Amino acid sequence: MSGKPEETQAEAARLADYLRPTVAAHGLVLEDVEIRNSAAHRALHVVVDREEGTEGVDLDTIAEVSQSVSAALDADPHDTDAPYDLEVSSFGVSRPLTEPRHWRRNLGRLVTANIAGDENITGRLAEVTDDGVVLVPQLPVKKGMKPKTGEPVRVPFDQIRRGRVEVEFNRPAGDGTEDFVDLQVDGQAEEA
Repeated sequence: MSGKPEETQAEAARLADYLRPTVAAHGLVLEDVEIRNSAAHRALHVVVDREEGTEGVDLDTIAEVSQSVSAALDADPHDTDAPYDLEVSSFGVSRPLTEPRHWRRNLGRLVTANIAGDENITGRLAEVTDDGVVLVPQLPVKKGMKPKTGEPVRVPFDQIRRGRVEVEFNRPAGDGTEDFVDLQVDGQAEEA
């Protein structure tokens, strides 16, 4: 492979189609395949996720998927035999919220939604429906004051350009979301 961007993208798309059943056999979804080329070396980065639920993908599962993906790549009839490093991972809190299932997985968390033609909304993700989300906005307060919330706002998915999870190190007690995981870093969930 010469490493031209369009050839690299085409190969990544081919590999995504080829590896999707291998990842699905572990009950996961293939989020992305990225090929990074350098002088005489390439790295294949495979990103996986759970279809539903709020828990991340644990390291044992990542190791199992990595072994299965490696075996599938060894059996790839279109492989060029060029050496590569395989990286299998899952997104942490830095994942952009681009699909309804991403939003469902973050129910109860503080998120920011970038709204087309309007101001961003930062608030608690209270509900996810087939066509959108309900956010309970955080209202601006003076530093050191207890956060205040506004009235719930329903936002259709077709108006959301992108979303992201806001990291909370000190979630206020009694906000009704104690059962949700507070922080997820590199696919590993941690209770705050």
